[in-house]
Amino acid sequence: MAIKLYSTLSRKKEPFETIEPGKVRMYVCGVTVYNKAHIGHAMFALVFDVIRRYLTYRGYEVKQVINFTDVDDKIINRANQLGTDPAALAEHYINEFRAQTQALNVLPATVNPRATQEMPQIIRMIEGLIEKGYAYPSEGDVYFRVQRDPQYGKLSGRKLDEMQTGAKADPGEIKENPMDFALWKKAKPGEPYWESPWGPGRPGWHIECSAMNLSHLGEQIDIHGGGNDLIFPHHENEIAQTESYTGKPFARYWVHNGMLQFGGEKMSKSLGNLVTIEDFLAKHDADVLRFMVLNSGYRNPLTYTDEVVEQSERGLERLRSALRGALPGAKGLSEEGRRALAAQAEAAKAGFIESMDDDINTSGALSHLFELVRAVNQARADGATDSDLEGAQSMLRELAGVLGLRLAETKEKEQGAAPYIELLIEVRRELRKQKLWALSDMVRDRLAALGVVLEDSKEGTTWRYQA
Repeated sequence: MAIKLYSTLSRKKEPFETIEPGKVRMYVCGVTVYNKAHIGHAMFALVFDVIRRYLTYRGYEVKQVINFTDVDDKIINRANQLGTDPAALAEHYINEFRAQTQALNVLPATVNPRATQEMPQIIRMIEGLIEKGYAYPSEGDVYFRVQRDPQYGKLSGRKLDEMQTGAKADPGEIKENPMDFALWKKAKPGEPYWESPWGPGRPGWHIECSAMNLSHLGEQIDIHGGGNDLIFPHHENEIAQTESYTGKPFARYWVHNGMLQFGGEKMSKSLGNLVTIEDFLAKHDADVLRFMVLNSGYRNPLTYTDEVVEQSERGLERLRSALRGALPGAKGLSEEGRRALAAQAEAAKAGFIESMDDDINTSGALSHLFELVRAVNQARADGATDSDLEGAQSMLRELAGVLGLRLAETKEKEQGAAPYIELLIEVRRELRKQKLWALSDMVRDRLAALGVVLEDSKEGTTWRYQA
């Protein structure tokens, strides 16, 4: 089965065919760095990390470009509030976001361009649009003529004549049409600026991404991604200006992830309903957030609640349970049992690929991992040795790794507490021999309250941490 991706532009799943065989050019709109990143920002990073990992797993060479918007009204306004330099503020939050995505096991992008480092390309592109008649200067600003693009609105499905009704220019803007958007903004007193043929100023938001695409990936790319809140106006305007400039189709697949919601609303700084990445990671394993996104499916909205977090923790613990060693005194599986477990591992891989090929269906892929978990745990209960379990466990690690899940236990915590837990298990064993059931249950329950789960079998008692 060939990979299929849903494209917002065509509004359907399409067979995945790259411009250059075996190679993927992927651009993802990154963050505007003016404040602490929240887990909604983490969602886009995780989604496109998984897409990249899977395409790599399927044999593609992926060049992934994720930008930083490091000059913007929000950055300037916040820097003024804090009495700091806008460039220093942006640098601080770029470094912070990089550290947090690393903690979330997000692979570093091939390139992380910044708007402030792309000014020559931005200015060249604006000049080209003016020469072609798609843009015009106006008192130090430069605007794109949306009416010159007969396909304007094709990504969002909006019609220009309907958008024009009631549209008004912002104060200080002098446009031919209220829907025209800024490519270059005249500098205001006290703002950072760059010299240009139209006077000192800075680029508009939309032109930055188009210029960085051209600079690092070329005139045409395979995948353009971002949150679905960017479909209009940002990605709509990117298509208009890029295709007007190059005369070629821009991106083959427009891939958008759903929004992370808090209490039914999109999580955003403006609404003040934030859970920062920093706060989340202080309380939870990084795999928990990734599991939440995987279990939801990338195009769906994800509602953040304590219950969803707890469900993800339990799901992760189920996956980790299959990676534990054999029970004490395990006698080994029969040859038939070993073949059945190996067959289940291969079936899990085949199902995993089938699900992921279908528009990166991560929730379906997880279901195949859980089928493998059940088979491994049943084999362990049937007396499988570590050698018997090794192949299926290796497959589980491989497939989980494609999703970016590490499934790592906290070894330091285990090593520090292990002698005391083993002692309590020994005490509990003696209590059970003496049929002091209430006391033995108290030991088990007190350990459970501390996050330690005991598992009894005819071969003995093992323990593990609950996620």
